[in-house]
Amino acid sequence: MTRKVTILGSTGSIGVNTLDVIRAHPDRFKVAALTAGKQVDRLAEQCIEFKPTIAVVSEAGDALHLEKLLLAKNIKTQVLYGPQALVTAVTDSGCDTVMAAIVGAAGLVPTLAAAKAGKRVLLANKEALVMSGNLFMQAMKAGGGELLPIDSEHNAIFQCLPNEFTTSSQSRLGVEELWLTASGGPFRNTPLDQLAAITPEQACAHPNWVMGRKISVDSATMMNKGLEVIEAFWLFGLPLEKIKVLIHPQSVVHSMVRYRDGSVLAQMGQPDMRTPIAYGLAWPERIEAGVAPLNLTQLASLNFSEPELARFPCLSLAFAAAKAGGTAPVALNAANEVAVAAFLDARLPYLQISTVVEKTLSAITQADADSLEGILSTDAQARKLAHEFIQGLKK
Repeated sequence: MTRKVTILGSTGSIGVNTLDVIRAHPDRFKVAALTAGKQVDRLAEQCIEFKPTIAVVSEAGDALHLEKLLLAKNIKTQVLYGPQALVTAVTDSGCDTVMAAIVGAAGLVPTLAAAKAGKRVLLANKEALVMSGNLFMQAMKAGGGELLPIDSEHNAIFQCLPNEFTTSSQSRLGVEELWLTASGGPFRNTPLDQLAAITPEQACAHPNWVMGRKISVDSATMMNKGLEVIEAFWLFGLPLEKIKVLIHPQSVVHSMVRYRDGSVLAQMGQPDMRTPIAYGLAWPERIEAGVAPLNLTQLASLNFSEPELARFPCLSLAFAAAKAGGTAPVALNAANEVAVAAFLDARLPYLQISTVVEKTLSAITQADADSLEGILSTDAQARKLAHEFIQGLKK
């Protein structure tokens, strides 16, 4: 069967890598829809090569520009714009598989639409579960589709769990703990008194992975690992106290599962997102991903340690938000997005990212995350508070 794939966020690193895997297997995959934010020229190149049914951009002016570029090449792709068009790309493109790779809260609504529509959802967008874990999992169940995690850590855990694993079977199958690995980012050994002077360029220089700027900063602060803990809680159903984080600088072991009998199963490989992407696209088969084989004889050592919370306060804030539940993770994510954007624009010092998140979590009124309207309302409120705190810190 040829799978028809919609890529939400096709010009980002996950989207580009997804297209690279699809390019290598034209008999197995066809692109149904591509969406992007502002990178119109890159999206046009992708449309010219893959000829999707639908292409989506953020604004009307960008849509006109894209239409002209495609018309010049006689490409018949329908060009749409705006948030609702993202949903259209999921529901009206004829796709059966959706790569959910839009960074941040913007990807929530179309990813929920994919779940409700019964698609195979390849989840690279953490926020769908961080913001609306219960709603999203209910939507997946009601839609009857398949949910496959694409984050390297969750994909690794998925591969290390028994095929018949469910929330209710974890005790019978002897699953005791999930261990999420983290590289520690570029500053795991930086003296604490030097962190105040960190620049966006330094924070985006990840030692192992090639990622977008926002995710690279989240890796440096380890907020990404905190968001992944929340994501793992919803994906796999274990209590929070059974989800651990380990620093693993080599990024070879992508995560592990500990069993009751003393066994630990680990998934290993090169730090290349094409591996989990190929696994999700072709599951339950395995296909060529274009990734070099791992040569264990060339590895000097594999090191593991517990994270230093004084160095990574965002990780502590994420665990606290996860424990609080309700809309606390929504506020955590929203405040972090605002703070990271301000840091990348040189409007907020690196160490103040966690300060803005903490102040926002303390100030916002927590509620149950039982409706999309309530979740989006909390998201907007948290963003407003975070902007106000940033302004206050500058005075």
